[in-house]
Amino acid sequence: MASYSGSKDDYLKRLRRIEGQVRGIARMVEDDKYCIDVLTQVAAVTKALQAVSLGLVEDHMGHCVVNAARESDEAGDAKVREAAEAIARLVRS
Repeated sequence: MASYSGSKDDYLKRLRRIEGQVRGIARMVEDDKYCIDVLTQVAAVTKALQAVSLGLVEDHMGHCVVNAARESDEAGDAKVREAAEAIARLVRS
């Protein structure tokens, strides 16, 4: 079971809203809207995706990492490494 399963509906709702925002940005480009207005919307979508990412990281740490640490030191270390690598990918993006 995924660590976010308790928040799955919330994540899906947020992602659908983001999907709508992205479609809106595409329409703005199709309609030759002012580039700064398009960039403003891109920034809003980026921020919304970052919020989803942070929520998923928090869920992962609070569930998967904690449960693995209870299982064994090795399993806990592996999950911490996995989380650190995921966080590094988010920071680089």
